Amino acid sequence: MHTIRDKAKLLARVRRIKGQVAALESQLDQEDDCGAILQQAAAVRGAVNGFMSTIIEGHLQDHVVHEPELSQRQRDLDIVMQAIKSYLK
Repeated sequence: MHTIRDKAKLLARVRRIKGQVAALESQLDQEDDCGAILQQAAAVRGAVNGFMSTIIEGHLQDHVVHEPELSQRQRDLDIVMQAIKSYLK
């Protein structure tokens, strides 16, 4: 499974996101300029988007493209489509 195979890289990304969110919290606590806060929020969003993209790509490759059973492929596709729809709300 891609999340197990890529665990170290994924955890590193999550930890960077965690650091970015902590920096955002610190900016709010310190009452930083709203422009800097917006920039940090945009960086957090970009990092989360990159993480989602990596997970979606791995899921599609491992569970849809390389899955020999058609019915399982459809179930796996449904999982990722539901996650995408939820993410885009």
